[in-house]
Amino acid sequence: MTDTTAAVWAAVSGLSVAEAWLRRDELKAPEIVAKYQHAVEQLAQGVPFAYAVGRAAFRMLDLAIDSRALIPRPETEGLVDLVLNRAGGGLAADIGTGSGCIALALAAEGTFDRVIATERSADAAALARENVALVHPRTPVEIREGELLAPLAGQRFRAIVANPPYLTEAEYAGLAPSVKDFEPREALVSGRDGLDATGRLLADAAPLLEPGGVLALEIDERRGDAVRALALASGWTRIEIHDDIFGRPRYALASPGRDE
Repeated sequence: MTDTTAAVWAAVSGLSVAEAWLRRDELKAPEIVAKYQHAVEQLAQGVPFAYAVGRAAFRMLDLAIDSRALIPRPETEGLVDLVLNRAGGGLAADIGTGSGCIALALAAEGTFDRVIATERSADAAALARENVALVHPRTPVEIREGELLAPLAGQRFRAIVANPPYLTEAEYAGLAPSVKDFEPREALVSGRDGLDATGRLLADAAPLLEPGGVLALEIDERRGDAVRALALASGWTRIEIHDDIFGRPRYALASPGRDE
């Protein structure tokens, strides 16, 4: 059994890689063998590992994943850390939730009363609901369909979190085939400068925050200065840019004035 074989067996059978190695000579259930063979065929066609096995790890979570949503990235785990260290209690919102990874991590690890996740793609929203049922977090998570902040009208939040699309068309064209050919384009590209979605969030989020609330965004590492300028132009009085685990400027935390 190779390392890849063990990883695939582990993913499709719900074992750890170590357990897959230790139990490699055991008789396998036919349905697990079928899942394994399908995953191997998918990998041979260039399908990303997470899509091939239908699972993705995110922080403490094991989530269902397929091409309806982006594969959760390690960098995004750092965004969750920043929010958990800043906010708790009340409502949290995850904008453009995709697989539901951020919303579910906030619900599983945080102290919020409820987490509301928005998603414009009906297919991705369906996947997020599947993951809510799979994880069944102690804090309720509600998936609402709609564009960006629109489904949040009439409520106020302690934290609004988003990993919005932030690539330009040219940057998208230069992505590796394993990303460009399989992951949803609409979750990656955001206008000529890559800042359309980020700009809209910065323009509209402040009135939805409670006093002392925070808007936390994952951003492109090349656009930290541009995001800071957008935030200040949109009236945010405090804007912080934080590095990810690789030392790249990856997160923007914005707070409105006291009168918001």
